[in-house]
Amino acid sequence: MKLILQTENLSKIYKIGKVETHALRGVSIAVEPGEFVAIMGQSGCGKSTLLHLLGGLLSPTSGKIIIDGEDLSKISDAVRTDIRRRKIGFVFQRFNLFPTLTADGNLRLAERIHAGNGGGSAQRRREVLNLLKLENKINNKPLELSGGEQQRVALARAVINNPAIILADEPTGNLDSENSRIVLEMFRELNKKFNQTIIMITHNPEAAENCNRIIKMRDGLVV
Repeated sequence: MKLILQTENLSKIYKIGKVETHALRGVSIAVEPGEFVAIMGQSGCGKSTLLHLLGGLLSPTSGKIIIDGEDLSKISDAVRTDIRRRKIGFVFQRFNLFPTLTADGNLRLAERIHAGNGGGSAQRRREVLNLLKLENKINNKPLELSGGEQQRVALARAVINNPAIILADEPTGNLDSENSRIVLEMFRELNKKFNQTIIMITHNPEAAENCNRIIKMRDGLVV
């Protein structure tokens, strides 16, 4: 089966003056289409650096990152940004919704950024919002939503343009246990219904249990 994501001997070194910090020390992973993968490890193990590299938000010091057949490590920043826009959806611990826009407005904006125009499918927006149990919140602004509902809108925004991969960085980190359960249930449903590939950073074993596979990291290495 063709891999949706692959890294080969990936390393990242941060330099501050003469001090070097080796965040990643040669990470090789492979993810197939439709997998729901957790990346786990203690703070400082390199998992967030790995996620930012996979999303094209950072450039590696060495090694390869191949997303849906395209090598991010051999292209310009502009091309990397275009691949990120077309193929990757992000869900962060902070919801990062536009406070003046409704749930539907946040999705429309994501569509416009993706397509470069005002196009978008109202049917697709309804389908995603219904799946995430937000059909009655379509005209609500973020401050009119609970934390769990805001994270579900952020998840809807990430998936609205059919990205090849969703990258989620501690998506339940700001939620209570009940809202965490609901959001993780939504991830599973997206993975099951749309065959959506998801890579989730978490330090929470209970969250990781929702995934098909767990990759554990320590000191910049996959263990």
